[in-house]
Amino acid sequence: MTVFDKIYAVVRRIPRGKVATYGQVALLAGNPRWARVVGYALHVNPAPGEIPCHRVVNRDGRTAKAFAFGGEDMQRLLLTQEGVVFRADGTVDLAACLWDGAS
Repeated sequence: MTVFDKIYAVVRRIPRGKVATYGQVALLAGNPRWARVVGYALHVNPAPGEIPCHRVVNRDGRTAKAFAFGGEDMQRLLLTQEGVVFRADGTVDLAACLWDGAS
């Protein structure tokens, strides 16, 4: 299994209405130092409908400025449609929506 395969396996587990951070995905994929690699993997996501890369945000709850599948606004739209709550400053409310990594 490649590093990208490990990352995609973690991202597939993030439930609707929840988000994970790049660092969290990296840790769950096997190496807490892979946060940047997570970004690379998601940018070349081979199956956007199957691997929900839109559910990954930065540690501050910000969406990706270079979201590969429609831009930053598309990521926010997809998350909002799933019930993810955004704060007034435009960041995801991580207290309410951060995935615990368990399910």
